[in-house]
Amino acid sequence: MDSMKPYLVLIIIRSIYAGMSMLSKAAFNYGMSTYVFVFYRQCFAFIFLASFALIFERKTAPPLRFKTFLKVFLLAFIGGTFSLNMFGLGISYTSATLASATTSMTPMITFFLSTLMRIETVSLKRASRIAKLAGVAVCTVGALTIAFYKGPSLKSFNHHYISSHHNNNRSTTHAMKTWIEGAFLMILCTISWAIWLVFQGNVMKEYPSKLLFSTV
Repeated sequence: MDSMKPYLVLIIIRSIYAGMSMLSKAAFNYGMSTYVFVFYRQCFAFIFLASFALIFERKTAPPLRFKTFLKVFLLAFIGGTFSLNMFGLGISYTSATLASATTSMTPMITFFLSTLMRIETVSLKRASRIAKLAGVAVCTVGALTIAFYKGPSLKSFNHHYISSHHNNNRSTTHAMKTWIEGAFLMILCTISWAIWLVFQGNVMKEYPSKLLFSTV
């Protein structure tokens, strides 16, 4: 049972992210600014994490050196500020489904960056490595398919449209362009998030207090 706990935690985390995508999309549909939304989100996250960090790690946390602080700040900018703003813009142009699918590319990009940095090794002699590569390939193809193939819209049977064919073509072209732009922004978000995941391991070796690290 203990071996299943990490997988259960991952499922819960992905479910939370899916719910966050739907709530974000709903807020943007009602006219909320993506930048204001990210600001409020970060403020609430800081207050929440800082409370736990002060309770559990106030006495055990090592001193934060200026050089380490700069590394944490840079990581926070890449994986937090930049990533979340790209996420907000991307989901406002597309949908919550696309956001969830695109962020599923994070393991693929993380694996690619880890391989370049020689953190991960690629070997076709072991079944686990082959399964990992196959999973990365399937994940990538599925996410890209959802990202760039919007497909026909689902319409209600009692919903009627009164518009010209020219206007329909124009709106369809504009919607497709906006969708592709949103997908590109979501991919940028995923890349920056993967960079954050890869490099934070080395930084956490210098500053192992996880709660304070996430708060800063």
